Formats: sequence, C-alpha cells, structure tokens
Amino acid sequence: MSDYLLLILLAARVTIAVSVASLVFAIVLGFFGALAKLSANPFLKALATVYTTVIRGVPDLILMLLIYYGGTIGLNSLFEYFGSETVVDLDPFTSGVLTLGFIYGAYMTETFRGAILSVPNGQREAGLAFGMSPTRVFIRIIMPQMVRYAIPGFTNNWLVLIKATALVSVIGLQEMTLIAKQATKATREPFMYFLFSGALFLVITFVSLALIKWVGKRYSLGTRRGAL
Repeated sequence: MSDYLLLILLAARVTIAVSVASLVFAIVLGFFGALAKLSANPFLKALATVYTTVIRGVPDLILMLLIYYGGTIGLNSLFEYFGSETVVDLDPFTSGVLTLGFIYGAYMTETFRGAILSVPNGQREAGLAFGMSPTRVFIRIIMPQMVRYAIPGFTNNWLVLIKATALVSVIGLQEMTLIAKQATKATREPFMYFLFSGALFLVITFVSLALIKWVGKRYSLGTRRGAL
C-alpha cells in the first residue's frame, strides 16, 4: 500500500504541472477575451461573446474528449488537405492543458472584464488629461487596479481548475486521480487512496489560498493606507 501512496504523491507533480500550465493559458485567453468583449469592434466583441457562452455551456468532460480525440483527427485532416505529411499526435498532458486552459479562459474573460469595468472611469479620463496615450493609461493605471478587483473571481476559478484536473484521468494522464483508481483496482481499498488524493488536493488548495492572499495584500496596500 505504501508503494501506491508514494506513486500518488509523485503524481501530484503532474497535477500541479497541468494546473499551472492551464492557468497560464487561461490567463492569456481571459485577458485578450476581456479586451475583445470591451472592444468597440463588433466582430471581436461577438467572437468573445460566442466563446464565453459556448464554453461555459458545454460540460468540461465533453470538451476534454472532443479536443483529445477530435482535435488530433481535425488537425491531421487539415494538414492532409493542404498536402502536408505532418502527423499530429496530441499527448494527454498537452490535451489536458489546452482543454482546461480553453475552458477556464472563458471564465477568466468574465472575471477580467468585470475587474476592468470596476476601475472608476474618472481615472482613465485623468490619465488622458495628463497626456498619456490610451495604451499607457491601461498599462499604468487600469491594469494594476484591475488585478485587485480580479483576485476574488480569479481565486475561485483557480480552485475550480485545480479540481478539474481530475478530468484528465479519462484520457490516460498519470495524475493523482488515475493512480488512485489503479491502486483501488489492485488492492480493493478505495477509501484509503481516494482520501489520500483528496488530502493532497486540499494541501494544494491551502497553499494556493495563502499565496493568493499574500498577493491580494500586496495589491491592497495603497488602498488600505488611503482608507486609514
């Protein structure tokens, strides 16, 4: 039994790697998705709206299977259509990261959009009045404050994303949930291994909350001093 527990513990590294890589991808998609939804360009706004609506409406498991199986077939068919002999074979790790990042990019889009809208418009107007370009106003004034407003929603999305990594077990990635399933089949001791996996998820969650809380305090220093 101790051997299986060690394997689950080692598989935690895969879970963390999938979570972090998916988060980075989701942040990038969410940031540009939020800008698109706030854009004056109707095409970009419509595209971002369709993205967030469809992704949030389709179950994560279905998207996982579609990307893992359908993505490989679709890419290979596309290369074949253009006469290329390139063969694409998406491994479980890449498929998991792309799927989770794509899914939670939609949630991050709404989180960042709401955070940007929460920054008082008068600050943007003040920056423009001082002769700053719109891009500089966004980078120097809007973005730092956006982070503070986005932290609550970001925290929730991150915690849900961590739990969603268990879905990659269905496509064969050797993460904690899959190892726990294999250990259960071999020993017929389901509670021990699933409880151990759940405890590891809790540890990751507690550490994440501590780090995000520290970041939140850093971005709230000026606000708190101003309130005093």
